[in-house]
Amino acid sequence: KLKISGMATIIKTKEEEEIVRGGGRRLAFVLGELGKAAVPGVTTKELDILAERLIREKGDTPAFLNYKPDGASRPFPAALCASVNNEVVHGIPSGKELKEGDIIGLDLGLKHKGFFVDAAISVPIGKVESKYIKLIDTTREALSAGISAVKIGGRIGDISSAIEKVAARGRFGVVLVLGGHAIGKHVHETPFIPNYGRAGTGPVIQKGMLLALEPIFNESGAEVYMDRKDGYTFRTADGLRSAHFEHTVLVTEKGGEILTTL
Repeated sequence: KLKISGMATIIKTKEEEEIVRGGGRRLAFVLGELGKAAVPGVTTKELDILAERLIREKGDTPAFLNYKPDGASRPFPAALCASVNNEVVHGIPSGKELKEGDIIGLDLGLKHKGFFVDAAISVPIGKVESKYIKLIDTTREALSAGISAVKIGGRIGDISSAIEKVAARGRFGVVLVLGGHAIGKHVHETPFIPNYGRAGTGPVIQKGMLLALEPIFNESGAEVYMDRKDGYTFRTADGLRSAHFEHTVLVTEKGGEILTTL
């Protein structure tokens, strides 16, 4: 399970609200540019270089570069997590070229004026089989369902349940050991937000929380494993594909305000 580095940050002032909104807009722009650049023949390392350049051009800091989670043997060596096909999350960018028919998960975070934001998209490379488009579309739909379940006074399980129901309808596997999390002054904060669960259970959702919701669905089974060679990349146990979407949302009186809309 994800290692948590801090308690949930609560956004309390108008100034803090504008800071996290600004960070979210900046991150959304960078992810949008990466999505356009993800075409056949491009390497994941080239995408990483682009991500870091665009983040730093605005005076912000990549959230993942040199970040060392608890239990990791070394800091993460890139700004971008680039996960191709059966790579579930935390893929390390390399000289690997994207090919027609691939899908890639692009997961990126940045620090803007002391606050972190985090988002991810899954992108088809060129012409992709319809079953993979369904996987991508269903995972994106689950993110929307999870965001719709964000209500002050509700429970984290409300979000988890809403996401799981979408996976069940699509008959996709929900990765059990990975999920969303609170975010703010730290990259990963409590509470952890599983992509499965029972409505009405779990920690209370509070006004001002920043939540990074991230459904991660596999084409078939739920089982994953970490590649011990690099110590970061999770892969599907059955070798089939995975998709991943994420938004950072601010809990407001109106529900979950998406900060990282593309």
